[in-house]
Amino acid sequence: MKKLLLTVSIFVGITTMAQEVKTDVAKTDTVKAWSVQGQNTLMLNQAAFSNWVGGGANNVGWLAGVNYNLTYEKGKDLWENIIILGYGQNNTKGIGTRKTQDVINLSTNYGREFAKNWYLSGGIGLQTQFAGGYEDGNNPDAKKISNFMAPGYLNIGAGVTYRPNDNFTMTLRPANARWTFVLDEDLQTAGTYGLKNDGDSSLFQFGFLGTAIYKIKIMENINLTNTASVFSNYLDHPDHLVLGYSGILNMKINKFISTNITLDLLYDHNQIQKTQLKQTLGVGFAYNIDNGKKRSDKKDNQSWLK
Repeated sequence: MKKLLLTVSIFVGITTMAQEVKTDVAKTDTVKAWSVQGQNTLMLNQAAFSNWVGGGANNVGWLAGVNYNLTYEKGKDLWENIIILGYGQNNTKGIGTRKTQDVINLSTNYGREFAKNWYLSGGIGLQTQFAGGYEDGNNPDAKKISNFMAPGYLNIGAGVTYRPNDNFTMTLRPANARWTFVLDEDLQTAGTYGLKNDGDSSLFQFGFLGTAIYKIKIMENINLTNTASVFSNYLDHPDHLVLGYSGILNMKINKFISTNITLDLLYDHNQIQKTQLKQTLGVGFAYNIDNGKKRSDKKDNQSWLK
């Protein structure tokens, strides 16, 4: 009997130790340095008319896009990467095809923590579009007003980043170089996007850049992502601020179907001395990727995208 009890005790002890080791390993596996959050969307819209007294034109449209946030966080290091790509068209009978969405927005920012939630940081950002833009929508017979890398904006700067949680990030760069590129020769005229002389292909500016991203979970499956930016050129008319705002309201129906409403506001003295507005609404397929498991003690609020 004593030998039996001794054997059972040893077995129970080994089993308990194995469970503890397994639990520790499982806890270690949940702590990841990389977090990947993203959304892939394909929105469709269509209207058809036949003998409809109220009138109307047959049309079909589509909009595709990706929005990714890749974040590396380990110890005092923070490295955030944002990829936003979008393009859409609408074809209306009697009018033809017109562009409804066109955006390329890429950025990377690295920071080293020097105080709680504060990082010394530096980064690069690029903004442009895929295809040409015309005064009459996307009509190639109309006057061309933009194209790929015309304009294109490249920002390189250093400053500080404040990131208390996954839902809010603010970066302030008192030293930021900003290049405006106009690589389409048809648009290289004095005054276009701030160009000084005919034939110029770029404009250099140096000043202050501030950006902020704030994500709000309004209710279950309804999320709002706000992005704002401000730039002031120290070298020429610092009072002529470049102001931008982008809002994306995502209403998730189920795992693969969602509705997106976007609003973009922009004021850039070098483009046009008026506030620019763009709004889109689409219902379609959306697939979310959320590999943002807890990476540190403060990462406990990543439900905004789920």
